[in-house]
Amino acid sequence: MTHDVTNQPPPLTGYDVSSDRALLDGLTREGADWATGELRQLGLLAGGAKAQEWGRLANENPPVLRTHDRYGHRIDEVEFHPAWHELMAVAVAGGLHASPWTSARPGAHVARAAKFFTWSQVEAGHGCPISMTYAAVAALRHSPELRAEWEPLLASRTYDFGLRPAREKRGVLAGMAMTEKQGGSDVRANTTQAERLGDGTFAITGHKWFNSAPMCDVFLVLAQAPGGLSCFLLPRVLPDGSRNAMRLMRLKDKLGNKSNASAEVEYEGAIAFLVGEEGRGVRTIIEMVNMTRLDCVIGSAAGMRYGVAQAIHHARHRRAFGKPLVEQPLMRNVLADLALESEAATTLMMRLAGATDRAVRGDAAEGMFRRTALAAAKYWICKRAPVHAAESLECLGGNGYVEESQMPRLFRDSPLNGIWEGSGNIAALDVFRAIVKEPETLDAFFEEVELAKGSDGRLDSGIYRAKDFLAGASSAELGARRVVEHLAIVLQASLLVRHGDAAVADAFCASRLGDDRGYAFGALPSGLDLTPIIDRAAPGAA
Repeated sequence: MTHDVTNQPPPLTGYDVSSDRALLDGLTREGADWATGELRQLGLLAGGAKAQEWGRLANENPPVLRTHDRYGHRIDEVEFHPAWHELMAVAVAGGLHASPWTSARPGAHVARAAKFFTWSQVEAGHGCPISMTYAAVAALRHSPELRAEWEPLLASRTYDFGLRPAREKRGVLAGMAMTEKQGGSDVRANTTQAERLGDGTFAITGHKWFNSAPMCDVFLVLAQAPGGLSCFLLPRVLPDGSRNAMRLMRLKDKLGNKSNASAEVEYEGAIAFLVGEEGRGVRTIIEMVNMTRLDCVIGSAAGMRYGVAQAIHHARHRRAFGKPLVEQPLMRNVLADLALESEAATTLMMRLAGATDRAVRGDAAEGMFRRTALAAAKYWICKRAPVHAAESLECLGGNGYVEESQMPRLFRDSPLNGIWEGSGNIAALDVFRAIVKEPETLDAFFEEVELAKGSDGRLDSGIYRAKDFLAGASSAELGARRVVEHLAIVLQASLLVRHGDAAVADAFCASRLGDDRGYAFGALPSGLDLTPIIDRAAPGAA
């Protein structure tokens, strides 16, 4: 025999992805434990070989743009592998998109966040249209007539792919188009024009440089109207069945997010409907952006959870130097550190989902807390995702660098949530914008953080330091990243001290707020109890 395979870990399959103690604790704490059964069902599907194969196939067979049919007619359609449609059908049927908006049950947005977190670990790319559909409803609430027409279709749990008039469909998906070549995040530099027509609609002429998920049924678009930059609802198919003049020029060739189409788009007098007030487009669409920012946090937290689960699984089954990797002291330090980062991200994500749910239902205090905390979390958790993915990949050694492990896909996908909905600088400056324009949001932030005051001296020192940073900032913009990073870490520490496992909270405060802290993962100080941290993070352990 020349080929006897030994000491190779089995595939991580046939487990419950939702069996995550931080996730399940958050589900109960934030008022959605009624969704545990549905979450478990989704988690078992996510941990199965069938769903994992869907994720692989959707990425290895990316979407293809068909601009014309065989006879030369313009069709502007995107073709997807059947695996993509399987992933989408599960997500829509599970209510991972806009279904919470039509639910009167408290905790509906929390349940949806937990499901999105769980199913995103199968494949991240298809989460883009799911997220935008979720977020679109928030913006449409500025226009009651449009909301009444579109919300039932957006919230439908039936996945009905294909370009047809909305009245002929059982469910629709929504996208968003803001970015132009010359502007990027500076949307006020947009040049796309909106001309008012006699019937009250508008004709949109111009372009968008990035339009994610261009196969969606309807889009929220920013354009310059006579009254200023405004938000519009632009359907792909008009009521008479004709294609709207939205031209897909080409699909982007991206680093990651391969399963999801991203297009360059041109409008040639496309028909659209005003959403909200003319000239207040940014204020209108920011409601959508806040929701997709939450999903950026959820998506990054999901990637961390997937990475550490794979790393611990590998270390438990792989032997080196006479014993399993998971028993090697330095590897244990790395695994525990990765687990800390993952659990802190998940705990904060669930707290923000709870704040969103309560704010949507009229809780002003939760809305103020969310205003600052969400922007800080968007900055920090999305920044940590790429380095976490790299370290998780390295735990698998050379196997982690091979495409079959799916870890390269995790690594390629990991920077994207930091770019979507405002890159790092935009998110950090948004925290400062809130502090200056809405100082009560900072008060709400510290009220939350100080609920743990007196429980851990390192956290107390971190809170004082955060206030010193804010009080002594001679140049707010220059130092924004440092301050926002610290705010996010202090908030995570407070949540873990109040709600988390004692060993996790102790290690997090020691390594993130203590004096003896390193910079790379695996530099936890000595004297910490790492066993419960690793055991909590092991896949399927709950």
